[in-house]
Order: sequence, then structure tokens, then C-alpha cells
Amino acid sequence: MTEWWRQSAEQLAGSDASAVEILDSHLERIAHVDPQLNAMSAVLTKWAHAEAVARDGVRASGESTGPLHGVPVVIKEEIDVAGCVTTFGGRGNEHPASADAEVVSRLRHAGAIIVGKTTMPEFGAFPYTESDAYGVTRNPWRRDHTPGGSSGGTAVAVATGMAAVGLGGDGGGSIRIPAACVGLFGLKPQRGRVTTAPTEHLWWALGTAGPLSRTVRDSALVYDVIRGNVDTDLFRAGETGSFLAATEREPGRLRIGWSALTASPGVKADPIHLAALEETARLLADLGHDVREINPHYPDTTAAFVPQFFAGIRTEADAVDHFERLERRTRQTYRLGSWVTPKVIDSAVEASMKLSAKANRVFDEVDVLMTPTMAHRPPRVGILTGLGSVRGMLASMPAIAYTAIWNVAGNPAASVPCGLGPDGLPTAVQLVGRTDDEPTLLSLSAQLEAARPWPLFPEV
Repeated sequence: MTEWWRQSAEQLAGSDASAVEILDSHLERIAHVDPQLNAMSAVLTKWAHAEAVARDGVRASGESTGPLHGVPVVIKEEIDVAGCVTTFGGRGNEHPASADAEVVSRLRHAGAIIVGKTTMPEFGAFPYTESDAYGVTRNPWRRDHTPGGSSGGTAVAVATGMAAVGLGGDGGGSIRIPAACVGLFGLKPQRGRVTTAPTEHLWWALGTAGPLSRTVRDSALVYDVIRGNVDTDLFRAGETGSFLAATEREPGRLRIGWSALTASPGVKADPIHLAALEETARLLADLGHDVREINPHYPDTTAAFVPQFFAGIRTEADAVDHFERLERRTRQTYRLGSWVTPKVIDSAVEASMKLSAKANRVFDEVDVLMTPTMAHRPPRVGILTGLGSVRGMLASMPAIAYTAIWNVAGNPAASVPCGLGPDGLPTAVQLVGRTDDEPTLLSLSAQLEAARPWPLFPEV
């Protein structure tokens, strides 16, 4: 048996296998699996086949191939793919994008094949993949539970072998949360590491695009393809070496501080997450690291996060073809954010920079901070059903309690799988690094992956 899935897309571009055969295997997988899970918002069969034939032609001619040659990739709905409507998870747009987003263009240039687009909650406003337009997306481990969000469709597609890797976005945890819910590796990079073109920013200082993947190496390889800026980007990260090279070296002895304290007062971690956190702390100590429990002394993110959250949604909503077709909850959120003027946005971005300095004080005493990725276990699907904007935000707090602060601060942060909990759903921890220090997180994550192998594959 060749499949899982086509030996993880022939070990992510490392073989001489036919791109057409690899694609056909994944398209068959989509047809078999997606009706049960609802991860794909569009399957680009005709275009993907044309790309696969072209990739095989390049190889047959003896020309050099890219690092992602023939790799099937899915793209979150908020990222432009030429010829596809960028729906943002809703019904507001009807005109196809005229060009690829820069990250998609870079994937194609590296040889990847764009298989389709994936579901998300409208504008990524909530960390659960549910929308009026596309319904609920289901967790492949337990289909009555959510895969999280907002990159939930991408997460499910990758976890179940519908694609080898997928692009998501993270403005408050939207790569890390679904990665934790379905058992993938998900790294939010440093603010400004990945271009947001054709837009100048993604929710101002909060958001970034990045892959969800089954292995650390896969994530690093994709990042080395898509990272870097264009002239229009509002934010830029500092210089760093190859991410792939970071996965191939030992991290050395690190000072790792762990904490179950959240940045959201009154929110506490589920005991299953606490057990995974403490187990991982013991494993890291066995691997030779200096591991200790600490108090991160989180600063209050409200003045920085909330205005940029509202401004991000209002900006995207203002740009759609049909505002009146947006969900009631989205229109409520839009109205609630009417106080966020350009001056308020500027103040919020400035507050992000000041908060970053405070949040990073934890790295005076440790090299890496480890926390749970989420406070609660993946809830049952339908968690947003019937909720308005305010109640939806309250329902989201346990999901973002550990993640959103690092969007405000801008630091790299990764969700690393820990196995399955007693409830049959995946567990994970979050690793947070210093500013611009993705290489340490990747090296440490690869060490954890070797010591406690993943991925686990859901039976679907």
C-alpha cells in the first residue's frame, strides 16, 4: 500500500514520482473524505491537472525543478488564488481574483500544485470553522467536534491527506489553534516574516500567513519558499538563516520556562492540557534542557488587540462586492467596531510595539516559553450557532487565551503535537521564541518530534 497520503506526497517533493499520479491520488482522497468533513470550499481539478502535467513536462525535459515540485497544496479562503473568488468564508464576494497573492505565486514557482481552497469562518473572526455560507467543518478525530479555526479547513485537509501541506493565516491563533485541534505542526512566524501582498498588512500588526503541516521539516521547507518581503509590506522581520537547516541541527541545551497561566483573566487550562504540558516538560528535561515553571507576567493586550481586530474585519468587509450578504454576526461586529478610527488604529499599532517589549521580558530568564496551545478541549460543532458578536467573542476566549498575545507582541510561536488525549482528540503545547528566533523553535520542535514521533493519522 503506497498511501499515506501517497507517502506524504512522496516525502514532500523528494521523489521522482509523477506529479499527475500524486495529484490523482489526492483528488481521490478529497472525493472520499471531504463529504464527511467539509474542509474544501473549492476543488480546482482542471487547473490542478494542467499544473501537474506541466510539472511532469519540466522534469521530463531535464530542467531543474523547484523544492516543492508536484506537491499538492491547499489555500485558505482569505488568500487570493487567480481565477477563484476570495470568499473570506462568506457570500460577500462574487468576482474572481485577477492574480495570485504573492505567497501563492511563490508556491507555484517552487513547483507546488494548488489543489483547492479551504473553509474558514467569515473573515476569520472566530476560532471555530463555522459559517452560514459553508456550514460546519468537522474534526476528523471526532466528527461532532470542531477542528478549531480560523484555518480549520486547511488543517483538516492536511491532517486527512487531502493535501500534503496547506496555507493558513494567524491573526490571534488561527494557525496554532486548528493545528492543536487536529494534531498538526503549526508555526506562526515572526511578524513581517511572510509578505502579505497584495495587501500591505493582515489585520495591521496582528496577522501573518503560514503553513500547517504534518512534520516540522515540511513547515520549514514551505517557509523557506514563501518568506521574504515586497516593497509594499508594512512590517518586516529581522534576518535569519534557513528554516530547513534549523530542523537538521540539535538545539543545544536550552532554558525552557513552562507555565499554565493564561493572558486572559479567569480562563484556566483543561486538565488534559495541563497533563500534556507537564509530560512535555518532563520529556524536555530528559532531553537535557533546563526546564522550570515560571510566571510570564503577561501584559494586558486589550488596547492593542481589540482595535486591530475590529479594524481588520471592517477593512475586509468594506472591500467585498456585497456587504448586505455578510452574516448577521459579521455585520454586528462591523457596527461594534465603528469607533475604531484611523487615529485609534495608529494608537493600537503603537501599543503593540510597546507591549512587545513588555512581553519579551520573559526571555531575559528563558530561551523558550512553553504553554498549552488552547485552554479548552475542541468544543462540539455548532458552538457559534445562534450567537451574536459579543457572545461569539466570549465563546472564543478559551481558544485564544494563550495564542493572541503573541500576535500582538509579534513573536514566533508554534503548536507542537503531543499525542491523543483520553477523549480521543489531539493534545498540543505551544512553544514561543524570542523575536526573530524561529530557528530555535524549529530545532526544538524537530527534537520533540524525533523523541515523541508524530503525525498520527485519523481513520477517515
